[in-house]
Amino acid sequence: MRRGVYAKRIVYSSMVSDFFFPQPGGVESHIYQLSTKLIDRGHKVIIITHAYKGRTGVRYLTNGLKVYHVPFLVIYRETTMPTVFSFFPIFRNIVIREQIQIVHGHQSLSSFCHEAILHARTMGLRTVFTDHSLFGFADAGSILTNKLLKFTLSDVDHVICVSHTCKENTVLRASLDPLMVSVIPNAVVAENFRPLHATPHANDRQSGGTSQLQHTPRPIGPNDIITIVVISRLFYNKGTDLLIASIPRILASHPNVRFIIAGSGPKAIDLEQMLERNVLQDKVEMLGAIRHEEVRDVMVRGHIYLHPSLTEAFGTVIVEAASCGLYVVCTRVGGIPEVLPQHMTTFAKPEEDDIVLATSKAISALRSNKVRTERFHDQVKVMYSWTDVARRTERVYQGISGDISPQEFYGYYPGEIQEAGSDRIRNFSLIDRLKRYYGCGVWAGKLFCLCVVIDFLLYIFLEMLFPRANIDIARSWPKKLNEASSTKTERDRLGSTS
Repeated sequence: MRRGVYAKRIVYSSMVSDFFFPQPGGVESHIYQLSTKLIDRGHKVIIITHAYKGRTGVRYLTNGLKVYHVPFLVIYRETTMPTVFSFFPIFRNIVIREQIQIVHGHQSLSSFCHEAILHARTMGLRTVFTDHSLFGFADAGSILTNKLLKFTLSDVDHVICVSHTCKENTVLRASLDPLMVSVIPNAVVAENFRPLHATPHANDRQSGGTSQLQHTPRPIGPNDIITIVVISRLFYNKGTDLLIASIPRILASHPNVRFIIAGSGPKAIDLEQMLERNVLQDKVEMLGAIRHEEVRDVMVRGHIYLHPSLTEAFGTVIVEAASCGLYVVCTRVGGIPEVLPQHMTTFAKPEEDDIVLATSKAISALRSNKVRTERFHDQVKVMYSWTDVARRTERVYQGISGDISPQEFYGYYPGEIQEAGSDRIRNFSLIDRLKRYYGCGVWAGKLFCLCVVIDFLLYIFLEMLFPRANIDIARSWPKKLNEASSTKTERDRLGSTS
């Protein structure tokens, strides 16, 4: 088979994470959009997450996407209580019912993700982990999280990070081979985040006309109101304290500025108290928690999007804001500088004075009409695509499954194949798995090996007590005729070129 051309086969994969809809967020949107695009490309995808209020059991979403809401105890920020082994019986049942081949976990703080990867490797399944966050190395919480990540990624087939900064952070935290980590960024559905002046008329679509604009945005005058939008979880790491300190100073310097803040969290009380102390209720509108489908309607009410985060691996919300035609003011932390070009953003240090200064610069730039925000949507639409994310993720699946040669997938030179390839291609032998875990630390390595042995014994017990033959295989969602034929045509085309 020629280099770069490989036979495409249908992959049965499972996305596992504590974070999924109806909770809004970047990780939740990433899992949903990636899953639907992989289904569009002919693969089977299911999602395993915990039960949310009013959502328990099995749910079907758009495009036949099946979601298993497992009833587990949630202890903090929609994260389930880590139990290590109690999730295994139901996870095994789901995986066998759905004939899963690859388990894809998301997010470092997800208990379901870590446990699913451990159990999947015990069951002889390929695994992928996607990291969406950045963590430090000094505080107690980060040290424990990094040790947990080291445990999980010691026996994972491949890792995906959403930015190059995130990749560097993950490689250092988990002591990974950089060639086992790919960078695949987030994306947005640009059609769902159109600015007001680019909202298409229904009659224009039906008639096939070229006029797609409701109106052209008029220049902002010196006395016009400029609205700054903030949509974020109100937690410390999202820079809510910086936001609380900056708002009174920004409003004092710019009387014709208003704020719209959407989101919920423990810092919401501090934000409300600040508004009462400074009597700013008429200039700051707090919307509370909003659903993801309402984000665009809130964003198009503003001119500037303010993102004062202290740490961020990617920042999908700033891409959504730029797609809606907002000028972005954000902190220069983590992977944020990789997300948007400089003409769409004004960067600030994660400090109160610098955020106030950067916001003032953005306000002046809009009033002087130096920024052409009406062009942002079309530019973002070209830069980010979920179809491209799904295609690159599919290549990772093909690489760990052996459909792509190791030298093409990992990118090392032919002379290194024998030596390097053996370390990167994970086998399922228990003794080899124990060797990988044993090197995680003097005490941690022994503890990790004990967990793996217990997990393996539990798996043998489940196989004896609940044989696979007694588990019914779930029927796949019926594909439309044109979808099935297009998938078959693509397979035939790829096969004919090999």
